Amino acid sequence: MKNLKMKAARAGKDLSQQQLADACGVSRQTINAIEKGDYNPTIGLCIAICKALDRTLDELFWEE
Repeated sequence: MKNLKMKAARAGKDLSQQQLADACGVSRQTINAIEKGDYNPTIGLCIAICKALDRTLDELFWEE
């Protein structure tokens, strides 16, 4: 399932996939795969993404 909430939050902070990846210590391809729904990140990576985007786990990763 695509993570459009994460993509929207990233765009809202005017960050590229590469900039977010650099902030989280992963590759751009990892961020791309998460946004496309092709990769389930670890809880540690989820937390790093949330911190970089100033969002909570629920806001970015909770499925309705």
